[in-house]
Amino acid sequence: MTSGPPPSLARRLGTGDAVVVGLCAMVGAGVFVAFAPAAEAAGAGLLIGLAVAAFVALCNAVASAQLAMTYPTSGGTYVYGREVLGPWWGFLAGWGFVVGKTASCAAMAMTFAAYAFPGTPWLQRAAAVAAVVVLTVANLRGVTRTALVARILLGATLLTLAVALVVAFGGGERATDPWVADGGALGVLQAAGLLFFAFAGYARIATLAEEVRRPESLGRAILVALGVAVAVYVAVAVALLLVLGADLPATTTPIADAMAASGAEWAVPVVRVGAAAASLGALLALLAGVGRTTLAMARERDLPRWLASVHPVHRVPDHAQVAIGAAIVVLVAFFDLRGAIGFSSCGVLVYYAVANAAAFRQPASQRRWPRALNVVGLVGCLVLVATLPLGSVVAGVVVLLVGLAGRLVRVGTAG
Repeated sequence: MTSGPPPSLARRLGTGDAVVVGLCAMVGAGVFVAFAPAAEAAGAGLLIGLAVAAFVALCNAVASAQLAMTYPTSGGTYVYGREVLGPWWGFLAGWGFVVGKTASCAAMAMTFAAYAFPGTPWLQRAAAVAAVVVLTVANLRGVTRTALVARILLGATLLTLAVALVVAFGGGERATDPWVADGGALGVLQAAGLLFFAFAGYARIATLAEEVRRPESLGRAILVALGVAVAVYVAVAVALLLVLGADLPATTTPIADAMAASGAEWAVPVVRVGAAAASLGALLALLAGVGRTTLAMARERDLPRWLASVHPVHRVPDHAQVAIGAAIVVLVAFFDLRGAIGFSSCGVLVYYAVANAAAFRQPASQRRWPRALNVVGLVGCLVLVATLPLGSVVAGVVVLLVGLAGRLVRVGTAG
């Protein structure tokens, strides 16, 4: 008796849904938390680091869009790497994405808890765990529900940021302690690597390729989402520098602290609620993307076959979502926010390095942008990885090597 082909995911998302999911991942917890560690690294060069991160993200987005239109299936660069460069490169990308974005999910959950329950560490841990459980269940209910919840949370986030920007630019209060040090070129690059953690949400659009009704629209969706996110990040960065200045690196809730420093105490709870919503939106979108990459890897037996299950009713990768949710709960219980950001950036930058290499190898018939952008994107990813905090790089490299060693054992056993 022969078994039929594995069940596929359902094409239920429109182009607008894809843009919303990507924006929800980018304009999420990152905008409320990533500027503090980046400012600590770059000092007065923070805006330059932001520009570098945005340009590298643009190169990566172009590569991802081109590949997604050619290979409209779930799995993102894991699939692209396998198809264009070979199975080992695909595995490296997929493993980097899964471990990096699992760390991102933990960072999102912890950011939600930091804004929602300030000053109570044990309650923050418990709230972060609860958020992971609830949103994992939401993802298990189906991708159209994921997109609907993402729209609601994105609207709350943008409204909150609009209030914060009006207060910051119109309040008249400015930083009393200006920047006295520049992080130098290394600090700027390290800041760019940390800020890349926030920009990488467009990957969620590519990983949903199997569920978009018109895969040819993915390129436009990725570029629109990235463009809006960059504009928002520039406005927020300028506002934080104006209001907090040299105090920015010391905070874990920079936008809320900027409201307090501006004398707008009434806006602090508004920002906390908005930041919590943004973090939940980013976590929701991230869970969807990581689950689908895990599904794609399990289909090729690069991860345990049990993870390739697709729910017969809701048509989502149910086993993968549960496993990822459990891993995030462990990270939330034992790790801190800034460490999660650096580790996430390391894994995701490796993922995009493979994406750029794959896009560079595509034939002319599949190309929509110049190869030069792929070269710049590849070099940019590798440089940013090398300049991340040493602990993040070491941890990232060790986890990647463990994954590669596991695949080597599996391939050797199968052979």
